[in-house]
Amino acid sequence: MTRPPSRLDRLLPRPLSHVVRDEVPETAAVRSRRRRVVAATAVTGAGLLGASLSTAPGSREFYLSTAAVAGVWTAGGLASGPLHLGWIENRDATLRRPVLTPVATGAGAFGLFYAAALVARRIPVLDDALRRVLRFADEGEGPIVLATTLANGFGEEVFFRGALYAALGDRRPVVASTAVYALATSTTRNPALVLAAGAMGTLFALQRRATGGLQAPLLTHTTWSALMLRFLPPLFRDQRTAARGGGPGRRRRRGAR
Repeated sequence: MTRPPSRLDRLLPRPLSHVVRDEVPETAAVRSRRRRVVAATAVTGAGLLGASLSTAPGSREFYLSTAAVAGVWTAGGLASGPLHLGWIENRDATLRRPVLTPVATGAGAFGLFYAAALVARRIPVLDDALRRVLRFADEGEGPIVLATTLANGFGEEVFFRGALYAALGDRRPVVASTAVYALATSTTRNPALVLAAGAMGTLFALQRRATGGLQAPLLTHTTWSALMLRFLPPLFRDQRTAARGGGPGRRRRRGAR
């Protein structure tokens, strides 16, 4: 006799390894167009990404270049063909749009990365890499940095877990999309960012496979990015202040006299 679903079954999702079979098949013409657009976007976006982190933190060039990167990822993803939001299947076999689960996943991923950052501070090459990228948060205008960070997270998911993942078809899309994501990030020449792209790219791709769409990885990515931007810079800022022998009030702002 089958046990009726409990209230917990109606609330809890199936494991990440469970795949929701709800993707819409694509025609050969759509797949061909998607692959052409994806190839052009990948090259353009990767080049702009590398250039954006070569600009001065807080500068007009930095804001314009990061906005351009987000625009390229988003436009390329949307121009490639139809994209799908996906579904999460609960343990009682009902489907729902992924919202709470991916947000909680993003918060959990941040906790793991924060713990890893405590370790990275003791590894010179990673400590230096993290301090270099966190300068863009420290020396930039908070609301603008947050907006460009979230825009890039959105654009990356539309492209890498949306268009690119779909273009790969059955060609091991989890591994391949993560490899391309890490390769694109390598143009920044920052090992910490490349490691983060490999780890989080794998998680995002598994979410894409499980749900059949990009809503889950998009929400996880933006939640993780917002928490990283809010809580990680102070961790390394305090370390830099202590090394200089100054107090927290001695943080230098751009344009301060």
